[in-house]
Amino acid sequence: MKILPAIDLKDGQCVRLQKGDYGTAHKVAEDAVQTARGFLAAGATLIHMVDLDGAKDGSHANYDVVRQVIEQTGAAVELGGGIRTMSDVQAVLALGVSRVIIGSAAVRDPELVRQAVAQYGDRIAVGIDARGGTVRTDGWLSDSGEDYLTFAKKMESFGVKTIIFTDIDKDGMLEGPNFEQLGALRRAVSCAIVASGGVTSLSDIQRLRDAGIDAAIAGKAVYTGALDLAQAIKEAE
Repeated sequence: MKILPAIDLKDGQCVRLQKGDYGTAHKVAEDAVQTARGFLAAGATLIHMVDLDGAKDGSHANYDVVRQVIEQTGAAVELGGGIRTMSDVQAVLALGVSRVIIGSAAVRDPELVRQAVAQYGDRIAVGIDARGGTVRTDGWLSDSGEDYLTFAKKMESFGVKTIIFTDIDKDGMLEGPNFEQLGALRRAVSCAIVASGGVTSLSDIQRLRDAGIDAAIAGKAVYTGALDLAQAIKEAE
């Protein structure tokens, strides 16, 4: 299992939210490039980045920061947030991003996922952000009403190789992942699953690893020091 440390960007700043609430945004690091360098030094091989402004309004305001991280550190990066068209997918790949995460647009325009996977293969991942078992969109602000397991199966049928699953109610709360929903997802699909939201301790990582989860995103716990990234990476392996 891999550990993917997270950098969430809002107005060019490294921030964290609680339960996806933009009103809770608070700065957690001074500089994205330096943060990425620290993650690489701890042994990370892929950094999870989210463009929060893009997720909310479709803007590309943080793309320069993403480009700087990749060019100045050599990091492999996956990026999600506001990717709604094939031109968005192409623009993100042009930044040097290793994997593109399609979220809300996968719900509204499933054909975009089919087309992107046909063209770019496993460089396309789908982000499933759920609350109460249904998929949320628009920076987690809208409820699609679609069951997360049904949606995951549909994405897998399109050839998606990686699903990033977030339980919104766990995100940024340092309370552990939603093991029940992740277990149900693991039984429902055979593609790679990345757990996001609530990953806080080495025991969380052990439990995810033993449940057959392929990767876990570590965010707030790393910034607060609750989770030592280097130890987490060793435990996951």
